[in-house]
Amino acid sequence: MSKYMDTRPIGIFDSGLGGLTVLKELQEKFVNESFIYLGDTLNFPYGEKTKEEIVKVSKRNIKYLIKQDVKLIIIACGTATSRALGEVKKIFNIPIIGIIEPTVEYVKNLNISEIGVMATNGTIKSGAWEYYLKQEMPDIKVVSKACPLLANIVEEGKIESKESIDVIHSYVQVFKENNIKNIILGCTHYPLYDEIIKQEFNYDVNLINTANAVTIYLKKFLSEKNIESDKRSFMPKIVITKQEKDFERKAKDILKLNNCKIFIKNY
Repeated sequence: MSKYMDTRPIGIFDSGLGGLTVLKELQEKFVNESFIYLGDTLNFPYGEKTKEEIVKVSKRNIKYLIKQDVKLIIIACGTATSRALGEVKKIFNIPIIGIIEPTVEYVKNLNISEIGVMATNGTIKSGAWEYYLKQEMPDIKVVSKACPLLANIVEEGKIESKESIDVIHSYVQVFKENNIKNIILGCTHYPLYDEIIKQEFNYDVNLINTANAVTIYLKKFLSEKNIESDKRSFMPKIVITKQEKDFERKAKDILKLNNCKIFIKNY
């Protein structure tokens, strides 16, 4: 097959800051790709919304990104992946990748017998992580824990606060009791707590960042579909649906950028 270069950007969306952990990883690994990031701050948080509400906002986000002429869309949100991915794939004629399937593929290669999952209420209630893990590894033991406060604390800029440390201490008890050594961070906000979570354990724990799994999956996908790019826009375009205090500063901190311009999209 002759090499075709598709220089259109890759679209990414999340409910707020969390998906920037995915964007950061993709920016570092795909030096020839351009990205448009949509943070749906107007509808944050997604974790407590119904399936119908999640499908509705996901459809709206995807329509916006398609208008930006993206070549594929990454749902950088555990809740939207677990509750809306199946529905939106039926509607839109564009490749849409969530964070669950790539991460399950990654976990399968670890050859482990048990796994922990930290995620939002909505994701845990959906049972999506356990379902897809057991589809690939029927005998794996899955210990899940809903962590409803963590995404909000990130958006408030309080990652290293006493409140943050206290709630993480509470959330990880079930993993310590079960001696779980591998934990999926099933919400893209959670990698920002990486060091705080690790400090809670008196043994080595492997925190699985979905961004790493998506990176591996995307590299293979772009190659197989013959839609890689050889031309990059230096700065990602970052769009939010509602003005949020200090969003630009927080985004720069996550992405490790000296400069970062935020655009407002009013729905």
